[in-house]
Amino acid sequence: MLSLFQKTISKKIEFSGVGLHSGLKSVIKIIPADENYGIVFKRTDLEQNNIINANFENVSSAKLCTTIQNSFNVSISTVEHLLAALYITGIDNALIEINASEVPIMDGSSKEFVETIFKIGIKEQKAKRKYLQILKKFEFNEKEKFISIEPNKNSLNVDFQLVYSNSVIGKQRNQINFSDKDLSNVYTSRTFCLFEDVEQIKKIGLAKGGSLDNAIVVKDNKILNSAGLRNTKEFVNHKILDLAGDFILSGHRILGSVKCIQGGHSLSNLFLRTLLKDRSYYSIIELEESKTIKSYFKTSANKLAVNA
Repeated sequence: MLSLFQKTISKKIEFSGVGLHSGLKSVIKIIPADENYGIVFKRTDLEQNNIINANFENVSSAKLCTTIQNSFNVSISTVEHLLAALYITGIDNALIEINASEVPIMDGSSKEFVETIFKIGIKEQKAKRKYLQILKKFEFNEKEKFISIEPNKNSLNVDFQLVYSNSVIGKQRNQINFSDKDLSNVYTSRTFCLFEDVEQIKKIGLAKGGSLDNAIVVKDNKILNSAGLRNTKEFVNHKILDLAGDFILSGHRILGSVKCIQGGHSLSNLFLRTLLKDRSYYSIIELEESKTIKSYFKTSANKLAVNA
């Protein structure tokens, strides 16, 4: 959805929960911010050096989640689902206060973030939004992983393919246009893992807060979550959600068509770092006239459509 002007939330929102990897309980507050402020995190459990800008250059780790860090080595981890929610809801400017080192995982998706933001409302601001428009095709690969982007003046389109030997996940592929009217299958899709990988993840000190309440776990040819999947392509849809969260770290909404095979947080960050070094591949633009597309997001809570 293309908007002429920048946006922020209409009033402060608060969330609480447990960190997927740290196991720490935390409270986050999303606070309205002025034009051209961007997305900024603030660690309220620290008295100084506690500001971290949401920027691809501040990504310090992309192992199983995206972690951003400032020059004083103060970090926030697992930012991707919250950032994806801000992307989907069209928020450009916000201060995010958090009293711990990891964003709560909630249910493993962006569902609660998105639905709460739409419920409390969005405020249009006077400054124009800037877009990062792709000018020519750019490709990047790392062994079997591949990602490319080419020009698209109207939206961010993502064509993503997973390749797993596990028969439940398999070679799952989906294409998402982020200007579509209903993105609920993307923002409600949860993080996932294979049962045999859980013990290894815990051995390296991660997934301390993980459970069947906040992740899909697949064992052999069975999904261990009693309710099963939320949509038939939930695995790949979650990867597309992650990509949106990582891409907003470019500082702009990207206009381009993406193809990705076996992607993840690390590939997305390496891709942005390489792409944004060369200005011949992109330009930063403002729209000359409003191309806003009315989007209707179905919420699973009430099955009603919210006009965004």
